[in-house]
Order: sequence, then C-alpha cells, then structure tokens
Amino acid sequence: MESLAIPKKLWEHPNPESTQMYMLMQEINTKHNLRLNTFWDLYQYSITQRAQFWDQTFQFLNLIYSGSYTKVVDESARIDAIPRWFEGVHTNFAENLLYSRSSGVPSSTRGVRGKEDAKIAVTEVREGATEIRDVSWGLLRKETGELAAAMKAHGVKKGDRVVVVASNSVDTLKVFLAVTWLGGLFSSSSTDMGVKGVLQRALQVTPKYIFMDDFAIYNGKKVDLRQKMTEIADGMKDAEEFESMVSMPRFREPVDISSVPRTTTLSTFLQKSSGVKAPDFEQIAFHDPFFIAYSSGTTGTPKCIVHSVGGALLSSAKEAVLHRELDPESVMLQYTTTGWIMYFLSVTNLFPGARTILYDGSPFIPDLTTFVKLLADQKVTMLGTSPRWLHELATNGVKPREVADLSALKTVTSTGMVLSEQQFEWFYDVGFPKHIHLANISGGTDLAGSFGQDNPLTPVYVGGTQGPTLGTPVSVYDSLIEGGKGVSGAAVEDGTPGELVAPSAFPNMPVFFWNDPSGSRYFSAYFEKYDNVWTHGDFVMIHPVTKNLIFLGRADGVLNPSGVRFGSAEIYSVIEAGFPNIADSICVGQRRPQDEDESVMLFLLMKQGHKFTKKLVSEVKVAIRKELSARHVPKYVFETPEIPTTVNLKKVELPVKQIVSGKIIKPSGTLLNPGSLDYYYQFAKVEELESVKSKL
Repeated sequence: MESLAIPKKLWEHPNPESTQMYMLMQEINTKHNLRLNTFWDLYQYSITQRAQFWDQTFQFLNLIYSGSYTKVVDESARIDAIPRWFEGVHTNFAENLLYSRSSGVPSSTRGVRGKEDAKIAVTEVREGATEIRDVSWGLLRKETGELAAAMKAHGVKKGDRVVVVASNSVDTLKVFLAVTWLGGLFSSSSTDMGVKGVLQRALQVTPKYIFMDDFAIYNGKKVDLRQKMTEIADGMKDAEEFESMVSMPRFREPVDISSVPRTTTLSTFLQKSSGVKAPDFEQIAFHDPFFIAYSSGTTGTPKCIVHSVGGALLSSAKEAVLHRELDPESVMLQYTTTGWIMYFLSVTNLFPGARTILYDGSPFIPDLTTFVKLLADQKVTMLGTSPRWLHELATNGVKPREVADLSALKTVTSTGMVLSEQQFEWFYDVGFPKHIHLANISGGTDLAGSFGQDNPLTPVYVGGTQGPTLGTPVSVYDSLIEGGKGVSGAAVEDGTPGELVAPSAFPNMPVFFWNDPSGSRYFSAYFEKYDNVWTHGDFVMIHPVTKNLIFLGRADGVLNPSGVRFGSAEIYSVIEAGFPNIADSICVGQRRPQDEDESVMLFLLMKQGHKFTKKLVSEVKVAIRKELSARHVPKYVFETPEIPTTVNLKKVELPVKQIVSGKIIKPSGTLLNPGSLDYYYQFAKVEELESVKSKL
C-alpha cells in the first residue's frame, strides 16, 4: 500500500533537549535509574509503569492540592471498573487556573509563578477584531471571586450544576471558574445551538441556574436571544432544582429582559453579595465531578459525560506543559464555540500562566485575512483551529505567511476532522512559515483530552497525528471481530487499519454519565464491543515506520464494500487534492435490510458557478481508483445542495448513513442545519433514482 511508504518529513524541534517533556524524562531516569532517550521510550514507560509515571508527572506539574496519597491507582483493576486515581488528594479547578503553587510546597499554598496581577490573563476579541478587551490576572481573580460570592449567596454549593448558554467571552469564563470555585459542576452550550439542543442537555442535568447571553454576534449580524431565552425558561419550568436564568449583557448596555420569565439580570444577581469577600476555594476529591460534557447526539439524545476534577486537570496540564510547551510567555487562541470540548481545553491553558484569547464570532469576517492579521497583532504563539479553516484559506488562495508577520507563532493545532495529506503539504509549502509546529490532534469529548497528538521530541511527517499522548495506552484492534460482552479483541500489526482502543485505565476517563445510575449507558458506550478495553469508535492505523497514529474516520462510519474496510477520510483526501471546483463532500456506506453487501455513496457539494456533470463523476472515480484502488471507487456519486454539520462545523456522516440505509431518524439539536438531512431520504430508494436517470 503506497501510503505506508515513509512519508515526507516536514518539521523537527530545533532544540528538543530544552523542552519540558525532555526534562521530565531526565527526572524519571535519575529517580528510577533508567535510560529513557526518546519519546517512544518515555511513552512505553508511561503506559507500562502507569502509577510511577503519573506520580512523577503529578509532582512535576506542580498542581495546587491538599491531602496526600499512598497509592496512585490500582494498576491491576479492570478498565471497565473505572479505577480511582490519587485517593486522598483534594483540589480545586478554579484555584489551579487562577493561581500557581509555590515551588516545593506540597499543600494548597498559592504562588504567582509568572502570574503577576497586572499581567494580562485573557483577551476577549469580537468577530473581525472590531473590539478587543484585555483583562489582567488581578481583575479576573477579583471579578470571579465576586461572582463566586454571589453564587454562594444564592445557594450554589458543591455538587450543584450551573449551565451557560453563551459566547466565548470573559463573562462565560468567569461563570466557569466561579462555579468550580464552589465545587459545583459546570456545563456549557453555544448560543447558536437550537432551543431543543439546549433543553436536551439542561433537562438531563437539572441545573440550579442557567446563565445566558442576551445577544449574540455571528457573520456580521447581531442576534437578539430573548425569544430563545423565553423558550428555554419555559422548557425548564418543571425541572427540579432549577431556580432561574441569569441574563448576561453581551454588549455594553444590557437589554430589557422583564418579559422573559424566571430570569434576572447579572447585575441584580451580583447585588446579593455586595461587599462580601470571596469565599474560600472548595477543595474536592480528585475523583469528584466538576464538568459535564456532551456527546454529539447527532442522531438522538446526547450522553452527559461527567469528568473528574483531578483527572481532567492533570491530563490537560500534561498536554499544555509537556506536549505543547505552554508557559507564562505563551499566547494561545483556540477557535471554538462554548459547546465544544475545545472550549474546556482552551480554558485550561490558563494553568501554565499563558494568555488566552477568547474569540467570539466567525473567523471569515470581514474576509479571510482579518483573522490571520489578528494572530500577528496579538503575537499569538499557539493557534487552535480546524481543517475547515485551513481548507478555506487554501482554496481561496490566502497565504498567511504573505499576509502578516507570523514569526511569533510556534504551533498550529488542528482537530475536529481528519487533516488531509494535501493540507499538511500546503501548510508548509504554501501557507505558513516553516518553523511552525503543525499539530494534528484527535481525542475529544469522551476523555476531555487527546488520544493522538503532537509532541516536541519526534518529527512531523505528512499525514496523521505524531503519535499517542503520554500515559494513555493506545492499541489497534481487529475491526473484523464482531465483538460483544465478554469477547476479547485482538491487536493488529502496525500498518493494518482497525479499531482504536485503550487497553488499560487512564486518569481522565469520565467518572460516570449523568442519569445513568446503573452505569449501563457508560458500559455500552465504551466497553461493550471488546472485553476489558475502552473502544473509542475511531478507525485508525499506526504507521509501521513513523509510528504516527493515523485517523481514517469514525468506526461506525467505516466503509465496508465486499469486506474491504476503509475510512471516508481517504476519499475526502482525493477530492480535496484534485478537484478545486468541489466545495465539500460526504461519503457514507449504504446497507439496507435487503442488501447483501454495502454500497459506497459519495455526495459532492459544488462550488458556486461550477456544475455537477457526468464528466466530473467519471473524473472523480478515475482519481479514486488511481490514488487508492478499484475497491475504493463509490458505486454511486450524486450532487448535494448541503452537507449536514454540527454547530462546530464538523460534517456528520452517521445520520446520512442511517437515512440512505432506510431508517427514519430524529435529528438532534447539535446539528447546525438539520433540514439538510431531508434531501438524503430519497437515496434509500436509489434504484428508482438510477432508473429515472437512465431514461433521461
């Protein structure tokens, strides 16, 4: 298979021995008399000596905590037992982000390691960089403490849920930190999510309060949210524990919300604790819940995934400090809505003292160069984005390195979809300065972190992620083993595609699902397919030479015509590389009850001004045959007026696959354009369509 040749090397760290990851490796060598020399040495150590690795990493990262531990974890415990880590340790999420521990002090003692009060902590930027607001560490601590005091006065305590429906702003950040200051559970949805989507989440977790923006801005338009607020408040009227909504002004002047039921203004909410000092940070157990994320729910009610304060904090600190080299001099911008797990990960970049830029709105307004210029103006050192943004730059001929001075930019991470090989090439050959570390990452909501990601000790090659993340065991299992409760899976050789699994426990596994008292939903989500391993649902391959972890698509969307299994990303890669007149595509498998085999369907979204023709279909099939194989060629190729996506612009294949396979589905509130699915129902009777076409 040609893709298994050694790919082109694109980047290497100029001084790997200066990195935090290398320093940790030397500490481990010294303490345990080892000779770890490479990333792969360190990774193998981290998954075979998990307790030892996480003990050393926990101390190296210098978290603020109280209590003590005698055992890190029971390494013999089954992964589906969800073993507890660092029993005896108590910590607080907000305290760890707002302060740093004084070096060498083993208890909850605050320091200022690089976090002087006057230094900028966060910068809020409105769409098009029309308004920029800097907030210092001192002011962020003060205002968050005031909000925490108000929440406490209103009865918010450990274990209570507070939800926001808001933009990526300083006010949203303060709610997150204030809730966790008190030991509560935070959860968020973006303002562009429909009322149904918000209520699907909120009614499950029954929050005490919902904080919601009164307005939103996107694509140059201001959107009045008061009608949506009213509908959400009405939808919550029978929810136990729900007290009220709190309206947050998105612009300088708050709007009149007197007609919105069960809603108070933020200023009124804050008055209850006026003059009261900030409460003490509520230290909660390492395994206690603090944050609720949600599965995409693209075909039904989303799962409420509950993360532990210690596991999520330790894992995200590991990624920020060891994998990303973030420190107090770093400036980080993660483009995200508040409804995506990347919002949580962008917030945790405060832990190493990095300045975090909160961007609200479209990155395409007023044009594609504006966002690029913002990176230069703010001297961003790390940008988090998606293949979609890079694709738009490339197809529109925008070359960021020619648009602005990006000398400060050190890292660009990309997630949300598979980053194609063509995008890797474009990034270094055309788009960005060659010194930048392009980091293709994948993991997500289920673990509030990554399975595959960047590291500073190995090169970047074309395609895939650089490898696994430290301390998280990864294996690839034979996807042809159907599995079932108690059925053991089997690992495949490097170079063979299969199911991504984690064979043993890691600290940032969810602690439970909300509304799942028996644990059955949790078990079926991750442990049902193969015995005693976490099955993640991704179709992947480990490159036999580079050891890159290559994501080929979702396992439930794997294409399987005549027993040949491959990922949709392979098809997308060919389309993106050779057909500039195609704006986007979606590729799914069709297998109806009457079908003996699966048929591959490819839908093409044409760029404006370009036509879908028989000639184009032929050219696409020829290209796929040439670049991949005859077995990869779709049986059917059709035009589509729209690609279904989530509100975070991730294309969703599974609902389309189910629809063309004859199912009637109920789209969830996470879809940005649920109406787009209606078009695909006709293809469940594809033979009739083909018959009509043949008569034309």
